Amino acid sequence: MTTLTKGPEALRLPAPAPATTRRGRWVTIALFLLPALVLFVMLVVAPMLVALYASVFRWNGFGGLPTNFIGLDNFTRLFSSEIFAQDLWHLLVLVLLSICVQLPFSLAIAMLLNQRIRGRALYRVLFFAPYVLSEVITGVLFSLILAPDSGMANQVLSVFGWESEWLANPDTVMPSLFLVMTWKYFGFHMMIYLAGRQNIPNELIEAAQIDGATGWKTFRHVTLPLLGPTIRISIFLSVIYTIQLFDLVWILTGGGPSHSSETMAVTMMDWGFKRSQVGYASAISVVMFALSLVFALVYQRFVMRRDLEGAVTSQGGRP
Repeated sequence: MTTLTKGPEALRLPAPAPATTRRGRWVTIALFLLPALVLFVMLVVAPMLVALYASVFRWNGFGGLPTNFIGLDNFTRLFSSEIFAQDLWHLLVLVLLSICVQLPFSLAIAMLLNQRIRGRALYRVLFFAPYVLSEVITGVLFSLILAPDSGMANQVLSVFGWESEWLANPDTVMPSLFLVMTWKYFGFHMMIYLAGRQNIPNELIEAAQIDGATGWKTFRHVTLPLLGPTIRISIFLSVIYTIQLFDLVWILTGGGPSHSSETMAVTMMDWGFKRSQVGYASAISVVMFALSLVFALVYQRFVMRRDLEGAVTSQGGRP
């Protein structure tokens, strides 16, 4: 103990912990973190390094480690591929549709279910339920619903004299795929927006209404700006998912017809496991990782900077 003698009463302060105690704490922390770190290195870091290493070799995935070094030929071949250019176009289309259609739709449903309407808890559960289903189950379900001949969608639409080939037509496969993506993921974004809306103090909404603001003006000038951090997070998650989109496409179309719905992950799977060109597939995976990393860094630097600075400031200001 350390004693300060100033004042009528002595103030006793705890003595600093000895070095052995601090060392013991660090050992305890390391032991708790070790299992997670081992799994992270084995399941994340090691595969990334292997993919980066294999991307500069011509390798079929068999016969031990690759030895036929070809430098950047896999990347040169990739960037000159028409299929890869198509993959990038499909990525851009899905990202734009997600930002311009899926997320506003999710926001509208969230605002509706934030109102006091009968059965809103049931609606929230029903709208969120598709997100709980795995991508495989969703893909199988909609491959049956959108089947050209016996699918339920065409059977219903045939009553009105209209049918579609849905996933079998290059002109309709991308809108059909986006329809399935929206059904699957809009509930997730809806819950994010709903949580963000419920964090907005009702006093601000009531003050705007007292000042004469209509429902739209209240949403436009009060609710929407305060939902900014939530919306930015939602956009970030949507874009990252779209870059890595694989499961739904693989189950629904396999990238067809004629590569018209193919994504980078599907192309990687096709070349790596069907054609046994693991080096080329590894190059695709490296490009996917680079796209995700660059987007994440740029987005956080220029779009989410104020949100991150606010979080750091609020944490730093705590006692």
